[in-house]
Amino acid sequence: MKYRTLGRGLEVSAIGIGCMPMVHGGNITYGNDANPDSAIRTIHRAIDLGVTFFDTAEIYGPFQNEELLGEAIKDRRHNLVIATKFGFRFDGTRISGVDSTPQNIRSACEGSLRRLGIDCIDLFYQHRVDPQVPIEDVVGTMADLVNEGKVRHLGLSEAGADTLRRAHEVHPITALQSEYSIWERGVEEDILPLCRELGIGFVPYSPLGRGFLTGQISSRDDLPQDDWRRNDPRWSEENFAANLEIVEVIRSVAERNDASLAQVALVWLLAQGDQVVPIPGVKRIATLEDSVQAAELDLPLEQIDQISAAVPRGAAKGPRYGEAGMRMVRL
Repeated sequence: MKYRTLGRGLEVSAIGIGCMPMVHGGNITYGNDANPDSAIRTIHRAIDLGVTFFDTAEIYGPFQNEELLGEAIKDRRHNLVIATKFGFRFDGTRISGVDSTPQNIRSACEGSLRRLGIDCIDLFYQHRVDPQVPIEDVVGTMADLVNEGKVRHLGLSEAGADTLRRAHEVHPITALQSEYSIWERGVEEDILPLCRELGIGFVPYSPLGRGFLTGQISSRDDLPQDDWRRNDPRWSEENFAANLEIVEVIRSVAERNDASLAQVALVWLLAQGDQVVPIPGVKRIATLEDSVQAAELDLPLEQIDQISAAVPRGAAKGPRYGEAGMRMVRL
């Protein structure tokens, strides 16, 4: 495994692991439910392969994903970088809105520490910007948690450029997590340049287009009826076929290099900057092993450029979220 450095000297594996798919009967399901025992074995295999960066959130499940990761890293915590996120209000297990008030940040932190079974969160993200709470107040509370030894590094997720700059003035931000992939390149306009300017690491989530870019799904009929992606505009009946053209661009490069489509999509992201660390979601060992091999795959620069030219910004058909989801990003 190769390693990269996010902001503030935080070293992580060049490929991290998104733990979100590792839920059983949770609120966000991709494909079939994860088997908890299999998911834990997958995390252990990731550690054996040199992966040090694991991403979760209280919203995944909700709560059960942190508990599963906590169980998996028990007695294996050394050298791992555990990232989790806060920023929502819950009515029991139902999400009832965003909430980044100081009291909710503190409550979320304590809950995450307990579920993960750790005494310090390595990277604590605000999951979504709360328009009702100034970012200066949010980061101020997060900084207090750093001073108290409960958090090591601060991050934001899906924040806009102005919000990120204001946050960084209160306390250095180590990483920004936002959606970024071959078919979702909106961050290239102002977000990525700002991260480079401020020395902030960038963590792409959904680097494989929620599985679309792997070439493993050829029809919406391949998705279970309760699959979250059935609500994704890019997976809709009117957009699915057109977006398969993007998959064929990736496939042409993969075949020339005896690589999987997932590996090509991840290498393309790694080529976008040394501070870029994608976190593909996995729940099975086979998927994990395929994805982490991307860290060792070298593609000729001309092939990276070929993909970029063939799939320019805005090439994908449909927005990346439905209307409600789009209202929560780049704030």
